Amino acid sequence: MHQKERTRKRENTMKALVINGPNLNMLGIREPGIYGTETYETLVQICQDAAGDLGFDGVEVFQSNHEGAIVDRIQEAYGSVDGIVINPAAYTHTSVAILDALKAVSLPAVEVHISAVEDREDFRQISYAGMACFARVTGEGLQGYAHALKLLAEKLAK
Repeated sequence: MHQKERTRKRENTMKALVINGPNLNMLGIREPGIYGTETYETLVQICQDAAGDLGFDGVEVFQSNHEGAIVDRIQEAYGSVDGIVINPAAYTHTSVAILDALKAVSLPAVEVHISAVEDREDFRQISYAGMACFARVTGEGLQGYAHALKLLAEKLAK
């Protein structure tokens, strides 16, 4: 067992990492008919509020437009968080690297999407990252993040 793992087990805390992929920093500006008019700052606040309500001792909300940075952050999560909520955005449909990183760290993960991707373009029907997730939340807008954190909390409580 790694030192980080031993430390986390002794602390008996519950920490979550929320990862957001490309263009989510443009919420409120980007295609408001699909993604709404709320901002990325609102998304962060929803995650912080939900995590507190659900008993998480901490939540980090991370966003990057760069695939490698997302892979790096997933790898850094090993031994320091209990679970991941991830919206890989466009990388959902293209990134085996993100899938492999999620599988490598073996942390419980929930995939979340603001829009109902299952009702959108054909190319959005494949989710590589989702193959490493135990649940998927789609089409609930930004509140889908609160739902995803709830699913994660329930999984961690078992």
